[in-house]
Amino acid sequence: MKRLQGLLPFATLIVLFVALWIASPYFLTSTNLSSLIRQTAVINIMALGMTIIIISGGIDLSVGAILAMGGLLGTMAMEKGFPILIGIAVGLVVGLLCGLLNGFLIARLRIAPFIVTLGTLGVFRGSTLLISNGLPVHQIPQAFSFLGEGNLLGVPFVLWVLVICAVGMHFVLEHTRLGRYAFAIGSNSAAAVYAGIPVSRYTMAVYAIGGLLTGLAGMIEASRLMTGQPTAGNGYELQAIAAVVIGGGSLHGGEGSVMGTLVGAFIMGLLSNGSDLLGISNYVQQVIIGAVIILAVSVDELRKRRA
Repeated sequence: MKRLQGLLPFATLIVLFVALWIASPYFLTSTNLSSLIRQTAVINIMALGMTIIIISGGIDLSVGAILAMGGLLGTMAMEKGFPILIGIAVGLVVGLLCGLLNGFLIARLRIAPFIVTLGTLGVFRGSTLLISNGLPVHQIPQAFSFLGEGNLLGVPFVLWVLVICAVGMHFVLEHTRLGRYAFAIGSNSAAAVYAGIPVSRYTMAVYAIGGLLTGLAGMIEASRLMTGQPTAGNGYELQAIAAVVIGGGSLHGGEGSVMGTLVGAFIMGLLSNGSDLLGISNYVQQVIIGAVIILAVSVDELRKRRA
């Protein structure tokens, strides 16, 4: 039964793909598929970071604000004349530090992740608006657009970035102490403490990784838009969480996988892309995606009660 539930997201993705293939003659065009990959890359990369956070029993509502701050400060560095790679590094470090702050507050002060990240969402978003005076950054080197819009070997460059991040996260979860401890902490944090696992240290590491990947997503978003937007990422936290849950992750912690998260993110991407191709209103898209999230969480809750 558990194996069938694990296959459900994959089956849903295949059915949705075939249905859109039949419904729209434009769906399987190279232009549309390339656009789909670029549009979903940001959420995919954020969701990879959210995966290890949710596996460890946590949650991060501030990732949308972290994305905006990383993207803004990274592009501001470029605007001031720093090389593109330095600007990207700035965005990554900003994301890492924001995630580390979340982890510190949660682990050291023992405040619930929901409360901490709800608070830091406001802190990060407000700080970003204060730093920028609410104005976007436009003076960015044209070559920076390659990160979000360029191609490598005929494939969108962001897909290569996503694959590298996914392989790296899979390795962390399946073949490192951090991954094993994340599952243990999410399954039963009290038991993890008694087992001698330094829960605080690894909780901070988990949130730092989530922040780092969100910083990367922020730079990709800025590259796609060719602007550092202080208001970027609104609502992205819900999409990242939804991708993990739809892909089989549990909000109770202790469960989740990289492949499941990628499938969940692409399901939402296909829903959005297909709705656009079929002329479905953006308001209806929000209803559909919200209903899918509720369904995914309901399935997880029912499975937990039967276990």
